[in-house]
Amino acid sequence: MGPMNLYFDVRDIFRAPRLALSGKKIWTMMQATFVGYFIYGLFSYFALMAQGMTFGDTWEIFGIFPPPVALQALAIGIESTGWGATLLSVIGILGGLICLVLGATAVARITYKQLKGDEFYSSRDAWKFVKKHWHAPVFTHLSIIIIAAFFVVMAIIFALIGKIPYLGELFFGIPYLLWFAGSVFVVYTMVVLMISTFFTHAIVGAMEEDTMGAVFQTYSITWSQIWRVLLYLPLIYSLVAIGTVVFYFFMTEGYNLVNCIFGKDWLMGDKLARMIGWVVGDTFMAGPATLLAWEAPDFFLYEPEGTMEYIGGAFIAISLFVIFWAILSYALCVKVAGQTIALVIFKKRSDDDNLLERKDEEELEAEEEAEEWSAEVNNDDDEKGDDSDDEESSESADISSDSEEGNSSQD
Repeated sequence: MGPMNLYFDVRDIFRAPRLALSGKKIWTMMQATFVGYFIYGLFSYFALMAQGMTFGDTWEIFGIFPPPVALQALAIGIESTGWGATLLSVIGILGGLICLVLGATAVARITYKQLKGDEFYSSRDAWKFVKKHWHAPVFTHLSIIIIAAFFVVMAIIFALIGKIPYLGELFFGIPYLLWFAGSVFVVYTMVVLMISTFFTHAIVGAMEEDTMGAVFQTYSITWSQIWRVLLYLPLIYSLVAIGTVVFYFFMTEGYNLVNCIFGKDWLMGDKLARMIGWVVGDTFMAGPATLLAWEAPDFFLYEPEGTMEYIGGAFIAISLFVIFWAILSYALCVKVAGQTIALVIFKKRSDDDNLLERKDEEELEAEEEAEEWSAEVNNDDDEKGDDSDDEESSESADISSDSEEGNSSQD
């Protein structure tokens, strides 16, 4: 199957919601975001407990969505939140963000392969790719920050030299244009850093770049395609909002239809109302259910009757949480799909480089394996040919020796 036919302009961006509606993409993003959420939640609980709260009090107050202590430190000061709690919170936030970036890279890889016509590229294949290239999406942003920090540090050093009496004034004044150019470059690098947060995972997933390659491509996109970036990003996030609303509508109507059918008086009736009411009212799904406006058939029935209703309600809570997580993951998949398509357009417009016609590393590896297999088969055939030649030679020698013996006996 050949590559997808693209216009290589803004019209292609509208494919993002449809491309994102894929079970393997949503599942891949769910895996990444769940691991990231677990890391964030675990360290956030540790941070809150480091402030003196017990686990029970923390769970009762915040449930499954503990607040980041690091943001509290920014608001009221790190002296109030504590260094240990703030550090634990920062570790949790960074861990969650890294998982999110790696998940976005995996989804970008699946999207790119789908654009190339490979519909059988699996989530497992994408995670293998991420395992091989994980350093690029993680360290690209850090590398750009280091570049900006280097110029800032050098500016501070030169400013200290400028404090020298008499010579300092000349040292600052004569090469002033140089200091000005360096300052403009730092501002430009900050813009590059912002754009890198939108396109690094797509650059790695589609172009297989390493850290320095991703940094270079981000600078290149910012310089040559800035107007398309400014046009495409609002469009992508508008499509994220529209696609998520539509996806949420179908999920919500499915939820309501289940309650409508199973909640009939001559079917499950009050039993369903008690279980659903307990799930959306008193369990960890209370917050997401409120956010999604999911209510029970009878909102006044909260408490299940009997152990089995509690067990059934627990499974319902887990299932609804998975559905809630799938809605969030679909929104992220729309974003990543749109950014991957945008990158393909950028490269075609700026360098006349059609990424869909490139041979990626999986294809090159497959060709190498095919060549090795073909070489092995040819070697086996040659060996068999040599063996058959040896056998024919030995048979000929045996025949000639037999004829010589026969002739000698006649003599």
